[in-house]
Amino acid sequence: MTAEARENRDFVREMVARDVVSGKFGRPVMTRFPPEPNGFLHIGHAKSICLNFGVAREFGGVCNLRFDDTNPFTEDIKYVESIKEDVRWLGFDWGDREYYASDYFERLYEFAELLVKKGKAYVDSQSEEEIRIGRGTVTQPGAAGPWRDRSVDDNLDLLRRMRAGEFPDGAHVLRAKIDLAHPNMIMRDPLLIRIRKAPHYRRGDAWCIYPLYDYAHGLSDAIEGVTHSLCTLEFKDNRDIYDWLVREVGFERPPEQTEFARLQLDYTVLSKRKLLRLVNEGLVSGWDDPRMPTIAGIRRRGVTPEAIRAFAETIGVARKDARAELASFEFAVRNDLNMRVPRVLCVARPLKVVLTNYPEGQVEQLHAPSYPHDVPRTGSRLVPFSRELWIDRDDFMEDPPRKYYRLSPGREVRLRYGYLITCTDVVKDSSGSVVELHCTYDPVTRGGNAPDGRRVQGTIHWVSVAHALPCELRLYGRLFSVPDPDDVPEGEDFTSLLDPESLAVLRDAWIEPSVADDPPGSRYQFERTGYFVSDLVDSRPGALVFNRTVTLRDSWEKEKARA
Repeated sequence: MTAEARENRDFVREMVARDVVSGKFGRPVMTRFPPEPNGFLHIGHAKSICLNFGVAREFGGVCNLRFDDTNPFTEDIKYVESIKEDVRWLGFDWGDREYYASDYFERLYEFAELLVKKGKAYVDSQSEEEIRIGRGTVTQPGAAGPWRDRSVDDNLDLLRRMRAGEFPDGAHVLRAKIDLAHPNMIMRDPLLIRIRKAPHYRRGDAWCIYPLYDYAHGLSDAIEGVTHSLCTLEFKDNRDIYDWLVREVGFERPPEQTEFARLQLDYTVLSKRKLLRLVNEGLVSGWDDPRMPTIAGIRRRGVTPEAIRAFAETIGVARKDARAELASFEFAVRNDLNMRVPRVLCVARPLKVVLTNYPEGQVEQLHAPSYPHDVPRTGSRLVPFSRELWIDRDDFMEDPPRKYYRLSPGREVRLRYGYLITCTDVVKDSSGSVVELHCTYDPVTRGGNAPDGRRVQGTIHWVSVAHALPCELRLYGRLFSVPDPDDVPEGEDFTSLLDPESLAVLRDAWIEPSVADDPPGSRYQFERTGYFVSDLVDSRPGALVFNRTVTLRDSWEKEKARA
């Protein structure tokens, strides 16, 4: 066991450590990450990825990437490719251990015949509704249907004819023969295989019967030699059928299922069904919309894989579900970006400033460090300074309240890396809106310091009008307006809780010219504004687009109130 494993102990790792010492499985540790390719991965999957690959690495084992692709109606190769991209981006590698449940269809069918021959499975010809009623309720046992006691020969004949495609969808299903009075409803003769005359994205028309997830999942683990099947708590009741199947088909030292708490994040839904609705109904721009909790959306928003892994480590692995505050995720993102991204100047809502005593046509190149003193990185750039500047409209107030330290008539402020300036005149249009400020600069204060020692409390950012680059800022916020959008009021749909202000687009922003040649996906801290990334899809030279990754602090509510 590595030092990392000893430092990051949780109940899962303690269990694996005991199993390794005892030699419980008689083979090296093997975990697996088994997504269904019916949607994009989200941040909840990221927690599972980190756990499964992390445990395997820490205990000298391996982790398989297996696609549990048993539903031909919902699965697609585009989801397979997106999942592989996401896992790689998070920093994990499955080597040559890329598997598919669909590759095991032949083995799974052989197991089905074995169960029938043992009297542990039968072909049921009831309708879906009749089967549901026959299972009983949580307080009443189920009742045997008319086909439960079919002979082995009849069951084998029907199963083989199902395989041959003789019957239409829904005519028959293969069920396990367990216990119709079992306290766990899942164990009341669960369905194993059903007829689905639909082509499979990998197997084409080779199969017209498909295993259900509970049937394929545990047996696929066993086929691969998995030792520890780690899954989230909603599969706790499924553990009984998992254990029953791997035992009945005869695996020695089969894998064991262990459940851990799934990630639940405030202001977010992590149901693939709900995320698919958001995409299909056009409520977001796609799976990679930066407001989405998908890994693709989070990546496009500018979050790094290191931040996600740090967040997963922070929330840990627990036995009981609990919601994580979005602020804790944002803290992990800020903490990561603060130590890695350069600082630049960008004006989001421009207001022109004319320095009336600055020589016309003169341009200075001011030295600006790319990182603050508390970040162990070096680097700087030159920022052009001229007579006409853009400042942020929020940094001026004509009639300011007490303790307002930014620009106002007669007040002196510091331009970041520049000079001290004083507002002398306010220019308005015919409607009374402020359109321009006239100011004077103090030429002896280059760098923002006054030789006479006078103190100036306010510091604002700026860019040169003649040199700044136009850009679009997309200010992404929280997708939902309430912390728990899964808790929908009666009679309402979860989409009614979407926040209509989750995206604000500013198309007349200006940024310093040092970023002109940076590739899409470059990350920055816009000083006094937040962390941003140049959009991987839409940003290009001459048409720069920046997505806000996160604010400088937990200030979403203050920002909304100000707006």
